[in-house]
Amino acid sequence: MPSSPSSSVIEARKALANRLVEIRKDAGLTGAELSARCGWHESKTSLIQSGRTAPSEEDLRAWCAACGADDQVPDLIATSRAVDSMYTEWRRTEHSGLRAEQESVAPLYQRTSLFRVYASRVLPGMVQTPEYTTAVLRSIQRHRVPVDDVEDAVNARMDRQRMLFSGRHRFGLLIEEYVLYAAVCDSGTMAGQLGQLITAASSPFVSLGIIPMGAERPHLPVEDFYMFDEAEVAVELTSGYLRITRPPEIAEYVRTFASFAAMAARGPHARLLITKAINALR
Repeated sequence: MPSSPSSSVIEARKALANRLVEIRKDAGLTGAELSARCGWHESKTSLIQSGRTAPSEEDLRAWCAACGADDQVPDLIATSRAVDSMYTEWRRTEHSGLRAEQESVAPLYQRTSLFRVYASRVLPGMVQTPEYTTAVLRSIQRHRVPVDDVEDAVNARMDRQRMLFSGRHRFGLLIEEYVLYAAVCDSGTMAGQLGQLITAASSPFVSLGIIPMGAERPHLPVEDFYMFDEAEVAVELTSGYLRITRPPEIAEYVRTFASFAAMAARGPHARLLITKAINALR
């Protein structure tokens, strides 16, 4: 399992480790006895029980066999795979280029009715212009992707964008005001992108909020996150992305989004902030 700074992944690992400790204790075994039955060193048992080492599927089978708990193997393996899939390093998804990543999320986007997006670094992908998307993906490609398929990746995102605005989806977008000034492109492209943001906000399917700079706020800015109904949250980190599916954690993002939404400027005030950013480019 790749390492991750996310507390969500750490807690999920600990939860799995605690289940294994309970299985061992229910069997009446010490750590030393379980290690002997599994045929490995006691230090391995200690590392697994502390959550510092992720058990392999073979480890889980051996652990349960030693404890007479073979019936728990399928659920433990399913849990382990879920934890493993929570965090994905960008290098694992981008090694063959950026297009595949854009296409891989299409099914999730298609089945989502309500998108809630918080943006603290770049404008949300579903309202990006082709030129802005090109600048963003080109920056990523230069930094960490050996394959140059930026043009194909942009086309894939635009195809997905057309699908999203078919009228079957709704969008709640919250954007930090300073993102309007964080140009990753030339001023002409940025002005066009901000104009597109105003146009998108006029759609009956889009609720746009701009969180003003300097606002008194109960929450500091956090990483960009995308909520897909209340089934999944994707959090974009520097080294990778976090996929959250546990209801208690999703509920925390719902509360955070609501808190940010309460601070956001909307309607004419939001358009005024966007127009101010456009004027600053001149």
